Amino acid sequence: MYPTLTPPRQVKIGDAAAFAGTTPRAIRHYHEIGLLPEPERGGDGRRRYGYDDMTRLLWIRKMADAGISLDDIRAAFGGARDDAGDAAQDHAPIESVLSRLEETLAAQEAAIKRRRAAVQRLQAVGSPLGLLSELVTDRLSHLPPGALRPSDLDALLITERIFGPLGAAIQAGTFIVLATHPELRAEEDRLEAAEAALDDGVDPDDPRVEELAAQRCAHLMALNQAIEAAGLDAAEEKIFETYEADLKAEGTEMSAATAITKMPYDFSPARMRCVELAGRLFGEALADAHSADN
Repeated sequence: MYPTLTPPRQVKIGDAAAFAGTTPRAIRHYHEIGLLPEPERGGDGRRRYGYDDMTRLLWIRKMADAGISLDDIRAAFGGARDDAGDAAQDHAPIESVLSRLEETLAAQEAAIKRRRAAVQRLQAVGSPLGLLSELVTDRLSHLPPGALRPSDLDALLITERIFGPLGAAIQAGTFIVLATHPELRAEEDRLEAAEAALDDGVDPDDPRVEELAAQRCAHLMALNQAIEAAGLDAAEEKIFETYEADLKAEGTEMSAATAITKMPYDFSPARMRCVELAGRLFGEALADAHSADN
């Protein structure tokens, strides 16, 4: 017995969208970018879609569901033509499209793998520390809950963004020492408060700036000695041997020099001079200590 239902010769855009599993807005977009030829309009001024229009629309949806971009789909069809058959014969090599798609999917799989690892670290660590790279998280995972302050995590987050996981993993040694040496943590707090007091009302040439820079240098030397005494410097050397020195943080796309210029610190001129002077004094002190050892 033959079916009694008679299919329509043409359908309106709403029916076309429903059948293809998309929306009228998406179909109109396909027309605008030349992906789907715009059919002739009926007597009421509305578009009417026929068999060829629908088959092409279904292929577009299949390709889009496979992850192929609309630009690549358009290239595969050779652009919209009045004659859909000509478009199908004059398409760009699908092999190149699929090759790019394979690369995209591989990148997406790697991103999913990184995200899953981050979620697992968050579950295991139970703090924002788990959002940092595995290299950093593993180095700090032995510390008891609450040993790291939010400001410590903030500093690690910024360092990882600028210098990558390797830079943050090296910096982690300082926070391990601060978490395990109360006297050094107390001195760190005192210095931070004193440096914060160097506001815009303090002249950069104020004697307090040089005094505080010298105190910061002495504190950095004490931290460095504590790192060596705990064997953390040996662990850092092992990290360097295991990981490439140019290992970058996920999503890092700029050089460290560029990144530094884009991270704001609301430091007064006096505080900036203190930071720069302390860094120079620390570098000289390390050089002198190295010369004495040799």
